[in-house]
Amino acid sequence: MTVHAKAQAATAVASAALREYRHFIDGQYVAGSSGRTFANVNPATGQAIGRVHEAGREEVEAAVGAARAALRGEWGRMALGDRVEVLYRVADGINARFDEFLEAECADTGKPFSLARHVDIPRGAANFKIFADVIKNVPTEAFRMDTPDGRGALNYAIRVPKGVVAVVCPWNLPLLLMTWKVGPALACGNAVVVKPSEETPATATLLGEVMNEAGVPRGVYNVVHGFGPNSAGAFLTEHPGIDAITFTGETATGTAIMKAAAVGVRDVSFELGGKNPALVFADCDMDKAIEGTVRSVFANCGQVCLGTERVYVERPIFEEFVARLKAGAEKLTLGDPRDPATSMGPLISQVHRDKVLSYYRRAKELGATVVTGGDVAAMPAPFGAGSWIQPTIWTGLSDDSPIMREEIFGPCCHVSPFDDEDDVIRRANDTKYGLACTVWTESATRAHRVAAQMQAGLIWVNSWFLRDLRTPFGGMKESGIGREGGVHSLEFYTEMKNVCLKL
Repeated sequence: MTVHAKAQAATAVASAALREYRHFIDGQYVAGSSGRTFANVNPATGQAIGRVHEAGREEVEAAVGAARAALRGEWGRMALGDRVEVLYRVADGINARFDEFLEAECADTGKPFSLARHVDIPRGAANFKIFADVIKNVPTEAFRMDTPDGRGALNYAIRVPKGVVAVVCPWNLPLLLMTWKVGPALACGNAVVVKPSEETPATATLLGEVMNEAGVPRGVYNVVHGFGPNSAGAFLTEHPGIDAITFTGETATGTAIMKAAAVGVRDVSFELGGKNPALVFADCDMDKAIEGTVRSVFANCGQVCLGTERVYVERPIFEEFVARLKAGAEKLTLGDPRDPATSMGPLISQVHRDKVLSYYRRAKELGATVVTGGDVAAMPAPFGAGSWIQPTIWTGLSDDSPIMREEIFGPCCHVSPFDDEDDVIRRANDTKYGLACTVWTESATRAHRVAAQMQAGLIWVNSWFLRDLRTPFGGMKESGIGREGGVHSLEFYTEMKNVCLKL
């Protein structure tokens, strides 16, 4: 691991005037009626960069009311072609203000600009165009049926919006994952109330300006800020005016939301936690496997639900793989997010760093071999107060260790040897989670055989995070409910009505 910093740029960020993040309700920015605010902190410097207004029940009520009014008004009457054009303008509006979104996203998360520039912001914009195209081209079904009188009947299905959708967002990929939900929701004709993570309010707030500029009717897109229990999150998910709830985040939070959704029998779509395995076979292309595993373990400082915290390596190549993975981790550069040389940023907050560090300490207490890392990353000014942590690799623990069972959500993994294909499949599947898996092998036969047996919603073979956005995305077991992506998103954001016409 190397440390690199450009103090001048970072100091400018830390000393900038505090931004103010208000709620976006019915096309306008409004302050919270309670007057309560909380700090927005740049995790790279540990410095407050903004104040965020906290929503109470009054703001949530206003946002839900505005969304319901929009469905009764212009938005609810808008033709599909016009709706598609509006969403294209939203995508173009994000791209036109690309640098503003980039600054906002990186200030909130501390992630390297080079990562957000190539992933978060382009995908955030593209999600609107992608789902506009999906809804424009999705087919429906029709059936001709016989009737006793011989004249028959025609049955055909039509899609209608579900209504007002609560969109509860995570902090790791704030713009990308928020628009991944808002894009299809609006494409299908719904109105939304977005609750961004309290850690990352900026891009959801900025998107309100783009919505207005693109001609999205008032009330279609609303944003309320706050926390979960006894705050905006709970008030929103418990609100009887919400018709469906989509959430990405921790499994425990998903459980609480599901309990709230049970009142009124509201539909839910969840993408939750993961403790994803990587299976590395001796016939893999070692260069590809190392490059892919370095990414799947350490990308976004390990704060990716699809990351691989459990790595299983066939014994003949185990020692070489561990040595090369160690070298890859130690080449990562921590430093100024603006510098193109920076390849890993900080964790999202000091609270989350304390959680990850508790696992680092636990691993040592349990007798793990620390291959590299295992502690706080010492950073030069002005990053000393940031939430930096060392990329870490362990070996030597058993499969029943909490390090192997519990989601850590940091830049770390445990590497274990295996001898038998059937046994490693059993070990990899022995988890309450089922989100993703990677398989590294040059045997096409083995790739198909192993992929078919993995209990996960996404299986990558000889790659990681390679996404065709038309394909189903989601997890099994405690990793989620439902699927997103392409027409699969439409299944959640629309209701199907059958029309039976007697001929």
